[in-house]
Amino acid sequence: MSFNWKKLQNGSDIRGVALTGVAGQEINLDANVVKQLGFAFYQWLKQKNTGKQELKVAVGMDSRLSGPDLKAAFIDALVCAGAEVLDCGMASTPAMFMSTVTPPYNADGAVMLTASHLPFNRNGLKFFTPEGGLEKQDITNILALAEEGNTPEQTAKGQCSSVDFIDVYSNILVDKIKKEVNSSDNYDQPLSGFKMVVDAGNGAGGFYAHKVLEVLGADVKGSQFLDPDGRFPNHVPNPEDAVAMKSICDAVKQHQADLGIIFDTDVDRAAIVDEKGNPVNRNALVALSAAIVNEEHPGSVIVTDSITSDGLGWFINDVLQAKHHRFKRGYKNVINEAIRLNNTGQESWLAIETSGHAALKENYFLDDGAYLVTKMVIKMAQLKAKGQSLTSLIEQLPVPAESKEFRINIETEDFKSHGEKVISALGLFAATKTGWELVPNNYEGVRVSVRSAKVNGWFLLRLSLHDPVIPLNIESDQEGGVEIIAETLIEFFETFSNLDLKSLKNRAL
Repeated sequence: MSFNWKKLQNGSDIRGVALTGVAGQEINLDANVVKQLGFAFYQWLKQKNTGKQELKVAVGMDSRLSGPDLKAAFIDALVCAGAEVLDCGMASTPAMFMSTVTPPYNADGAVMLTASHLPFNRNGLKFFTPEGGLEKQDITNILALAEEGNTPEQTAKGQCSSVDFIDVYSNILVDKIKKEVNSSDNYDQPLSGFKMVVDAGNGAGGFYAHKVLEVLGADVKGSQFLDPDGRFPNHVPNPEDAVAMKSICDAVKQHQADLGIIFDTDVDRAAIVDEKGNPVNRNALVALSAAIVNEEHPGSVIVTDSITSDGLGWFINDVLQAKHHRFKRGYKNVINEAIRLNNTGQESWLAIETSGHAALKENYFLDDGAYLVTKMVIKMAQLKAKGQSLTSLIEQLPVPAESKEFRINIETEDFKSHGEKVISALGLFAATKTGWELVPNNYEGVRVSVRSAKVNGWFLLRLSLHDPVIPLNIESDQEGGVEIIAETLIEFFETFSNLDLKSLKNRAL
């Protein structure tokens, strides 16, 4: 059978089409493929755990319609191979990692069936060991084993038992909040008197409202879309989506809540909304996370992705007196960079993307939306006791007048080399423009600072991690600045063939 296993790789994850229903997208992640991936993951784990007779593997899923069948196929492969399987049912991606480090479960490996915020017809797999999430090369190796098509040898069939691990995980967060808020008035329900709205987008995050916040005394009656529904009928479960953010902001205003919380489908990303209904996402979320972490670990390095604003850099460096390290886009990139810095003796406790992926050293450098929100809920309760609000921590964060991302499609098969050629030429083009200056210590694409009588801003052109796209981010402290920068850049882009400039040329529409 000719099957393109490599096409399933999406960086350090596996993703594919699991259901029909979208024109032009044929299924390439069905039960048979997932069963072979189960065999492959077991073999990979065996190679990693040489000498260990019986392996324990935890398996969970999000709310996708294809989840139950694919989970059953993966579990079937593991049981046939001789593994002890923990069927965790509906779970979050961070919870599945925690199954590898939480006694008495201590799984040797774990898998989460999810495709994050992608459409209903997609699904995928994220893998973990007690050391953390698998790397890109690990996924390549697992896919190579799957392609070989071998069935692992076993002396006896394994067994499967059901575990409601999301309850275990929720209790970890509940205990953390109790301990760190340490309320003298109401230790067991330190969130009494708070009104909080959770939007799970019909993904797997609904547990946080009832199994964490409500248990601690919070009023969560205004929460919405908590029921898992893989059709995602209300909005895309994605904190970066404008419709999703408007929905949670409106809910906070309607219910006069103290805090709004929104998760993506598998809860590895999150954002919040303040008591006035204002979103705290992207740069503001990074700033707030950095402020909280910096109180605990003053002066440490905050690793972010490449598209963070100049104002955020100033806030981290000058206001917090910490160290901003702007690195590459991609949550594994920022996490691995923070780990690398710690290994070289540079203290770094936070790695965070503007997408809402945030990983803390204190939590295994696991990108965990619920854990990040838990840190914020704790700080909110502590500040309320002093008569302060959570967002008082970022009052000095500058907000740009305009910020825009354009996605320029590359219409050629060898899109990577063509994109790199464009990016390289942009550096030379920028050097010819008065007031344009290449930003030093830039790890991805070309970042240019723009200073003139009408514009105080910057732009970044980079190559997408996986798609035939060069995203262009432009930010300005003055109204009309994005327009001025974009007009100049169109002049540059039009010198190249195979670039679709519709998004840039239709920016005002």
